[in-house]
Amino acid sequence: MNGQYPQATAAPETPAAGPGAIDPARTALLAVRAEVAKAVVGQDSTVTGMLIALLARGHVLLEGVPGVAKTLLVRTLSTALSLDTKRIQFTPDLMPGDVTGSLIYDAHSAEFRFREGPVFTNILLADEINRTPPKTQASLLEAMEEHQVSVDGVSRPLPAPFLVAATQNPVEYEGTYPLPEAQLDRFLLKLTMPLPGRDDEIEVVRRHALGFDPRDLAAAGVHPVAGAAELAQARAAVAAVAIAPDVMAYIVDLVRATRAAPSFQLGVSPRGSTALLNTSRAWAWLSGRSFVTPDDVKALTLPALRHRVGLRPEAQMDGVQVDDVLSAILATVPVPR
Repeated sequence: MNGQYPQATAAPETPAAGPGAIDPARTALLAVRAEVAKAVVGQDSTVTGMLIALLARGHVLLEGVPGVAKTLLVRTLSTALSLDTKRIQFTPDLMPGDVTGSLIYDAHSAEFRFREGPVFTNILLADEINRTPPKTQASLLEAMEEHQVSVDGVSRPLPAPFLVAATQNPVEYEGTYPLPEAQLDRFLLKLTMPLPGRDDEIEVVRRHALGFDPRDLAAAGVHPVAGAAELAQARAAVAAVAIAPDVMAYIVDLVRATRAAPSFQLGVSPRGSTALLNTSRAWAWLSGRSFVTPDDVKALTLPALRHRVGLRPEAQMDGVQVDDVLSAILATVPVPR
């Protein structure tokens, strides 16, 4: 189990909508992946994870080496969903007001007025989030949890939908500030973007040889195929996906097992249990089912939990990987029939 879920099929039958019915919202969201593939090669699982996060009203931490199209993926997804997007390059000198906005003096009116920061958008790309100090990182906590920003005692709601897609490099530690547990726990999923396989990399080179320009998505044929209305319908349908008591108990048993794992000094909190529930529901709906199966839970366990645990120092010295420990837990916790 590597945390990369299988791909949903296009336009499956929808039990919740009646026999033989096709769900237009699902069809539209599945079409988004085909649009993203026009610009991004070989990252289908990551695109699916982003859609799951949008459906479950959560945020995503993207981890991958430079050059695997993290920024391009977010921009293309926003275009395909007809959503606004803004990008913040996190640097050591970035201030909280550069993210949330600040009060500025208007000489014409002789009053202070609020100037919105880039956080006021639908999809915020927080590039290299671990390169900015903790104080600036913390400026996103309220926005991620409550979908609002408070400045000078006034709370201002953020646009809906709202998703933070934060990127970080897995190997570059110099000049970085590791995200604290409280911030990591705000992310619904942590998705790893691997280097492309040989065939995918050949396709990337071929497209560039033919003149592909990542700054011109229209020329690549990327067009909006869904919007906020379809996303709202999809979210309502996901909330209606049924989950049996024994599957809920399975989620809790998996989470509790992380707290007892010898390699972990920090297990998953109850927020992780609800994250696994919500993402499993979203994946079940994308797969064309009106109920959650244990396989749905298994598919989302690694991306939903891998950033919520902490390895013991001795385990790190032994080269233990978080995903390996979680995979071992999946292999030992009894699966409901």
